[in-house]
Amino acid sequence: MPATSSRVRVQATINGEEMDFLVEPRQSLLETLRDVLGLTGAKEGCNDGNCGACIVRIDGRICNSCLVLGVEAQGATIETVEGMAKSGELHALQQAFLENAALQCGICTPGFLVSAKALLEREPRPSEERVRFWLSGNLCRCTGYDKIVRAVLDASERMEGGKS
Repeated sequence: MPATSSRVRVQATINGEEMDFLVEPRQSLLETLRDVLGLTGAKEGCNDGNCGACIVRIDGRICNSCLVLGVEAQGATIETVEGMAKSGELHALQQAFLENAALQCGICTPGFLVSAKALLEREPRPSEERVRFWLSGNLCRCTGYDKIVRAVLDASERMEGGKS
């Protein structure tokens, strides 16, 4: 007879909305976001914490959602890429990524956006070196990083000028 897993009730605030959902104890937060809650922005790249495609913020800290269990979201505040745009308006970072052609296939983009947003909230005017260091946990196989770094620096200027 196959073993059955009992689901666990989790309450968390995700992108500003209080949610109540059931997860299997073995499910990663990435699987929970995508398969249970339908938030498919975070991507599964490596599923071992090396690529950054699944990065979200939990209680203000960036983390690879493939390395966190869904049950660990209990009581947490989680921000995903879906929470960046407000009232139909792209976040300054999203707009800068578009205008600077900082995305191609899109697998890595959500992780870069969430990571860059965390950086700019912490350091509104980072240097290029600081941006490169901060984003070093995000891998991209398409853009070569320069366009991504330029987009983050461009967004930094827009946000400082009140254009976010």
